Amino acid sequence: MQQLNKTLLDTSKIDIDYNKNSSNLPEKILQFGEGNFLRAFIDWMIDEMNEKNLYGGKAVVVQPLPNGLIDMLNDQDGLYTLMLRGIESGKVIEKKKIITAISRGLNPYSEWEAYLETAKNPDMELIVSNTTEAGIEFKEEELTEGTCPNSFPAKLTAWLYARFTHFDGANSKGMIIMPCELINYNGTKLQECILEYAKLWNLDNKFATWIKESNTFLSTLVDRIVPGYPRDDIDEITKSLGYTDNLVDTGEIFHLLVIEGADETIQKKLPFPEAGLNVIFTDDMQPYRTRKVAVLNGAHTGNVLGAYLAGLETVGEMLEDDDFSKFLKDMLLKEIVPVLDLPQDQKQSYAEAILERFSNPFIRHELLSISLNSVAKWKVRVLPSVLDYITKEGVTPKRLVFSLAALIAFYNGKRAESGEFVGEVNGKPYTINDSEKVTTFFEEAYKLGDLKLVTEKIMSKRSWWDEDLTQIPTLHSEVTECLEKINAQGVRACIKEFI
Repeated sequence: MQQLNKTLLDTSKIDIDYNKNSSNLPEKILQFGEGNFLRAFIDWMIDEMNEKNLYGGKAVVVQPLPNGLIDMLNDQDGLYTLMLRGIESGKVIEKKKIITAISRGLNPYSEWEAYLETAKNPDMELIVSNTTEAGIEFKEEELTEGTCPNSFPAKLTAWLYARFTHFDGANSKGMIIMPCELINYNGTKLQECILEYAKLWNLDNKFATWIKESNTFLSTLVDRIVPGYPRDDIDEITKSLGYTDNLVDTGEIFHLLVIEGADETIQKKLPFPEAGLNVIFTDDMQPYRTRKVAVLNGAHTGNVLGAYLAGLETVGEMLEDDDFSKFLKDMLLKEIVPVLDLPQDQKQSYAEAILERFSNPFIRHELLSISLNSVAKWKVRVLPSVLDYITKEGVTPKRLVFSLAALIAFYNGKRAESGEFVGEVNGKPYTINDSEKVTTFFEEAYKLGDLKLVTEKIMSKRSWWDEDLTQIPTLHSEVTECLEKINAQGVRACIKEFI
């Protein structure tokens, strides 16, 4: 079979949708990250806007690390097939499209001058990135002429300084900078890093002013599950496509991008909503972030540990199980959603979308993999809902209380010779993945024997929860009662009381 590239598009009749009028579009976007997420999210959005004649630009993709996919991307002339698969309005949906929004890729470690040359392009207007949560961090390093810095913010600072210098600090040549890393206020943090490098490298004082006054740093919330390259199905997919694509990408149907800090001018430059995309411009993204953390992440963390202890292995199995499906939906709709500070229609529609996303047959979410670092996750994702519910309703949310008991039961383990901390369910061992400090604390707590003392020791650890949870009326006794029932009757028997 032929490989996907421009020649194939020009000479063959391909039975896959793609934008046929994108070949001569200018480069307007500098993109840091060639991985699955941006290609299934931002690049797809740009492609959708281009196809509807709402944008008219392509992305130059920069490889953030010395090794990556840029050579593979260039071999395919920036083209790749995106498959969006999931459940929408109760129906299984599959969409295939060849994305044509990328012009080329650059490896700054071997093409530093070519990378800086893109800063001189007057059409450039948008910078996007996804370099992992650890990517937006100031790490002290010097700027050496002709050498690529290591950190993403340092690379970006060098590029912005090259643009500032070339255009003599023109206000009109500032950039819209829109990071997509999963950290709160990512735009603000990225700007802080750039200003730190400007100071460290003793760059022109006017440059720092230009960064602050001529560039706009947007903060974002991104939401789409992207499994990426479909290794298990690639032979079958290749046969159905009729060509070879080494960069096939897969994602769910659902998508959401919330952008904070964009004025009317920027919204007109980036007309995502007009293209039918689920993009929200707002002055305050925190309610949406709270909604995502509480509903999507909270429903995961609040249910997966109990489900695993009951013998289930995936989120899909959890949704197919009558008991756990009902328990999850009730937790979501009766205890999490009601306390969110958003309009009812937005809360309800998002919760319904989450339930469809959890049921996606194309995504296999292992409960054990979701269990990673569950103590910290429960504090961020579930505890706020518990506290808000108590404040609003004057009583404890029984299902969320049960989720804490299930967490404590899940962390009942012992240190193996290998150094792993191991629990056991139905005679089957499982690894409890958390820091050694956390697992050792649980091991010591369980040595107390009495479950009331065990829960007291765990719930009173202020460094975990930012407060002593045993001081919340009835919470300690209710968690203890749930834990005792789990130990005596098993998880499934316990949740039947709630459904």
